[in-house]
Amino acid sequence: MGSNTTLDPKAWTWQASLRDAIRSVDELLELLGLSADQLPQLDRSPDFPLLVPREYVQRMERFHPKDPLLLQVLPLAVENQWTPGFHIDAVGDHASTQEPGVLHKYQSRALLIATGLCAVHCRYCFRRHYPYQETPKSLAQWDESIQYIIDHPQIDEVILSGGDPLSLGNAKLFGLIQRVTNIDHVTRVRIHTRFPVMIPSRIDREFIELLEKTSLAQNPKSVWMVLHVNHANEIDPALREACGKLRRAGAVLLNQAVLLRGVNDHFEAQRDLCKKLTDAGIIPYYLHQLDRVTGTAHFECDQHQGEMLIARLRDELSGYAVPRFVKEIAGQKSKTLIL
Repeated sequence: MGSNTTLDPKAWTWQASLRDAIRSVDELLELLGLSADQLPQLDRSPDFPLLVPREYVQRMERFHPKDPLLLQVLPLAVENQWTPGFHIDAVGDHASTQEPGVLHKYQSRALLIATGLCAVHCRYCFRRHYPYQETPKSLAQWDESIQYIIDHPQIDEVILSGGDPLSLGNAKLFGLIQRVTNIDHVTRVRIHTRFPVMIPSRIDREFIELLEKTSLAQNPKSVWMVLHVNHANEIDPALREACGKLRRAGAVLLNQAVLLRGVNDHFEAQRDLCKKLTDAGIIPYYLHQLDRVTGTAHFECDQHQGEMLIARLRDELSGYAVPRFVKEIAGQKSKTLIL
């Protein structure tokens, strides 16, 4: 059951949805019929501000203070507590930055921080402290970063991340993609995004047409899109429709989820998520152990709990429907496979 907001997706552009996203804790609680005394202590003016689209709120259950979608976006005072072992840059982004906006952690892949903007502020975000002000803001400012990729022929895959690269308009986004795909030794482009989950109308006709030119044209480059879905309740008809358009345009769809306490840390939640992902044509790719970023400790699950969940999923689901359980260790040359 969704909230009592009414929203006709056909009457809105994705830009309008983003502008109209909820930025007030009190408004969010009012829409869901909740009061502050039903929840842990809230942070009404967090340094990492609340941002959640109304389309996403519609998928939350009203009057349910432990709704798994709500818990992903609601700012809590506990985020301000210091926890040993949690750091501002837990995944080593700073050490792997080679040029403005270019992270080169892994031998054959480079990551571009395309933007600092997102469709939603997830409270467990591993880049919630990232210095986005230091990244390029226009296509011309990417010259040095693109040249870095040109000068390193071992890089055959470029990942667009952020923030969320789909926060950029189509002209700017595909202008950057074209600069990347014009590099001969780059054969794959990977786009990490939560936009289709949060605001499915972002996958508009122009986006699909430009994607087709990249993935289906003469001398195509392979396009992989990695979504971020943590709970089965996030998958609704609008998301499934958007994913159908993306697949028909030539994109391969993967999903990365994060194991989150209170959100998806039990077997039924993980099983239902994997089933709904595969039914929507999305391959469950990774389940991440939480990145130990300052302000996120209340989401952490014991690693053994994740191992047991994956083992049970293997017993019940087809192999292609079971994600790999991984964690990122700063300085390592790949994700560390747990199970």
